[in-house]
Amino acid sequence: MLKVKNFFQKSNIPSARQKELVEFSKKLNIKFNNLELLNLAFHHRSYSNENSKQKHFNNERLEFLGDSVLGMATATFLYEDMMDNQEGDLAKIKSVVVSEKSLAPIARAIGIDKMLILGKGEEMSGGRQKDAILADAVEALIGAYYLDRGYEDAEKLVLSFIVPEIKKVQQNKGQKDYKTLLQEFYQKKYKMCPVYELVKKTGPDHDKIFWVSVKLKDVTYGPCEGKNKKSAEQNAAKMAWEIITGKN
Repeated sequence: MLKVKNFFQKSNIPSARQKELVEFSKKLNIKFNNLELLNLAFHHRSYSNENSKQKHFNNERLEFLGDSVLGMATATFLYEDMMDNQEGDLAKIKSVVVSEKSLAPIARAIGIDKMLILGKGEEMSGGRQKDAILADAVEALIGAYYLDRGYEDAEKLVLSFIVPEIKKVQQNKGQKDYKTLLQEFYQKKYKMCPVYELVKKTGPDHDKIFWVSVKLKDVTYGPCEGKNKKSAEQNAAKMAWEIITGKN
């Protein structure tokens, strides 16, 4: 187990919240030695931004750590599970299953949406159901469990919900990576890369909508919207891919 700096001199978690955290852990068949770490994993930066005395009390550092653990566990599984496939095949599947579009439904399925601690503004704007916030919280949970229990237990947690997503993609039932599909098709046919352009951003800072178009030779597709630039690019690529190939 890792030696982790204790940021908390004593537990300040109310008993009702402690009960919620324990019940959440039981449903996932995991156990935290340090409930403060688990609690921190659910604190969005909007909460710390609105509480000056807890300006660093958010899950961003855990998210950073969990992202790496998620990537390693997923890559290792794919390496061992798809021995006859090239690196490109593994990379495509990995990019899909560790994406926001895969992680957000996982977060909802395991009840993270109910565990989040948000600032008042984010709560009012529907932050509890925003894919980006939910996906980040999944990574923060992984990071917290890694610190609390070590890599092996964290890997087991990751694989418990990532392997089903991998199997969906392997069976062509998962979310497709349309940017990769479009680029491979376009490069093969024209020896050129698609060009993406951020057309505009709309909405308040806490709830931006991004609009992106994609240009193939002299034809522009879109713009299409997304909650972030990456998802908007995927939506534009999906539109272009379906039009030029006739597939969906």
